[in-house]
Amino acid sequence: MDSSKRFEIMETEGSARAFYIVVDKTTGVNYLVAKFGAGAGICPLVDRDGKPLVSK
Repeated sequence: MDSSKRFEIMETEGSARAFYIVVDKTTGVNYLVAKFGAGAGICPLVDRDGKPLVSK
């Protein structure tokens, strides 16, 4: 599977586009991606019960 087509950027925030909401189109799971300079981090977004947020 071509990974460039599996994930879709849904929202961006920040002057340098430092924050992204990315959705895995296969599972529907939403992730927060943060990029700062040469560093980056990614984590799944979860609801109040700790379950991943899933887009339909």
